[in-house]
Amino acid sequence: MTEPSPPPEELHTRIEQWIRPELRSLAPYHVADASGCIKLDAMENPYPWPGTLTTAWLERLRSVELNRYPDPQGSAVKQALRRHFAIAEHHALLLGNGSDELILLLALLFGGTGHCLLAPEPGFVMYSLIARQAGMAYCGVALTEQFELDRTAMLAAIAERQPAVIFIAQPNNPTGNLFDPATLRAVIEAAPGVVVIDEAYCAFTDTQHLPLLDEFPHLLVMRTLSKIGLAGLRLGLLIGAPALIERLDSLRLPYNINSLTQASACFALEHASLLTEQSQQLRRERSRLFAALQSLPGITPYASEANFILLRVPAGEAPRLQRLLKARHRILIKCLDGGHPLLRDCLRITVGTPAENDALLDALTQLLCEPPSNA
Repeated sequence: MTEPSPPPEELHTRIEQWIRPELRSLAPYHVADASGCIKLDAMENPYPWPGTLTTAWLERLRSVELNRYPDPQGSAVKQALRRHFAIAEHHALLLGNGSDELILLLALLFGGTGHCLLAPEPGFVMYSLIARQAGMAYCGVALTEQFELDRTAMLAAIAERQPAVIFIAQPNNPTGNLFDPATLRAVIEAAPGVVVIDEAYCAFTDTQHLPLLDEFPHLLVMRTLSKIGLAGLRLGLLIGAPALIERLDSLRLPYNINSLTQASACFALEHASLLTEQSQQLRRERSRLFAALQSLPGITPYASEANFILLRVPAGEAPRLQRLLKARHRILIKCLDGGHPLLRDCLRITVGTPAENDALLDALTQLLCEPPSNA
């Protein structure tokens, strides 16, 4: 006879006693329900493939043997990525299930008692979240009021905390700007451990950092295919010295890049001209959207080198505007108010198609004309 399950209180007690104390307050990462909405909250490429290309892609997938494990090294994908990003042969590549897995591998490799991960703030939230999950100390260093790297504060934090890993996003998320090259170089030179430049948004700027790899052997460059139209594949890459990549590879779980992702990425990169044109179109739309936002009363947009725009709205209005954009207009954007003191009254808007951007501008114009009490 099967014994009855323990009461919920007993199960809770049993689970809690074994969980690391610093993880007990963690909640699952929340992603907003986008059903029926114009999705301008996640920095995705809004353009689908043309029908003929989709048909050819599906035909390619017919040859994938799902009964077999994928290529454990993703060799064909790595070669396609080398060609697409012009990565020199003397630099090694590591593939991850999105950039998140690569951040986790770095935290696991360089974590340990007293080891610190350092990043400027506000920045990509996964740096601090993954550091915490991996049992690594995290040190956030505030940007200036102009969202620039605070050279004095960064160098002081490096000297005091001696971080094992430093993450710097170029362009930065959520502010969208590029940091001063001289300050960036000073940070790399002062780092006692590894520095990772996160180039997730490199398709939307002319500034690249791969040349720095030959100058700084402790530097890694991280990129992703998510922002150029392949977010569903979950494919990130880390580029750097072979000795460093090999150590990270020793922690990578086998078969982390599935067969469908490998085949789809190779196919997509054969048609990279389409992805490049879509990125160029988004850059043009970014300029148009930025100019239009500048004309709205009470709105201060910040110049961006990414596929999103950060803007500051009238005091106390950010939560209301986000809520009403979804409730009335079915438009999803990101409210950053409360996430960091520098992001007070800030919203972040992904650059969409011309029609999506027009819908957003019309809705914002309407809401800004209403008194705040109409919430």
